[in-house]
Amino acid sequence: MRVTERSGARFGVTVESFDPRTASADEFEALKKLVYTEKIVVLRGQRLSSPEFIDLGRRLGRIDVYYEPMYHHPEYPEIFVSSNVSSGDQRVGVPQTGKFWHADYQFMAEPFGLTLIYPQVLPKKNRGTYFIDMGRVYEQLPDELKAAVASTRTMHSPRRYFKIRPSDVYRPIKDLLEEIEQKTPAVAHPTVFRHPVTGERVLYLSEAFAYEIHDADGTVRTDDLLDRLLEFSGQLDATFTSEYIHLQTYEPDDLLIWDNRSLVHRALHTATPEPAVSHRVTVHDAHPFYEDAS
Repeated sequence: MRVTERSGARFGVTVESFDPRTASADEFEALKKLVYTEKIVVLRGQRLSSPEFIDLGRRLGRIDVYYEPMYHHPEYPEIFVSSNVSSGDQRVGVPQTGKFWHADYQFMAEPFGLTLIYPQVLPKKNRGTYFIDMGRVYEQLPDELKAAVASTRTMHSPRRYFKIRPSDVYRPIKDLLEEIEQKTPAVAHPTVFRHPVTGERVLYLSEAFAYEIHDADGTVRTDDLLDRLLEFSGQLDATFTSEYIHLQTYEPDDLLIWDNRSLVHRALHTATPEPAVSHRVTVHDAHPFYEDAS
């Protein structure tokens, strides 16, 4: 396994000569350590079948199958498919996923620690993923904002960005909203938590899913604290020039693994309708998702 720091990147490393089909347990432990410390690991030169991609996920932890079936690979439900390509008369996966700042499963009671993305079809023009390191954001928060978020909890829900399913056509919007609230009720997570592996404090909120901050006694904050935190982190920057935003692009046969605790991300899709397909596997590792930030 050969590790190279990415020149000019805010975080992340590139790994070559790693074959998940033959890697030892020690090599997998070293890989996970890299993900936790470097936030993004780009595995170069990967030519894996779908079952081999799933096996890679299983070597890292327990795979979480996405709760909405329309995202599933038709043969392997462990794989989440983002695709604008049809297979015959049937669409496989969902197009234009992730066009908003979020952390995966942030709206669930038990988010997962690791996200794996394996692009299958890359468009000729630019496509990639924007990332923000929310550990670094918290570290650089002004003391006033650090004091304001101490001991608070943030409420998260997918209601704003829920994608309409084919079965939802002609359904009353009231019924759909009731289903969303029943299937994925709003959850509270600490606004700041301690990473269970690195000990780093992480500001845990996103433009897509966070909608309310509560004080320690459960009182809803009615000030502009959430907007100020999103603004500071760069998530409200429509120009994507914030010092905290990192654009990760892809080369053929790249496979990305990132720390879903520390990073929020947002997909960069092409403006023109070029074919694009990515597969995703998400993994609960051997650690609790977060620890108390005190």
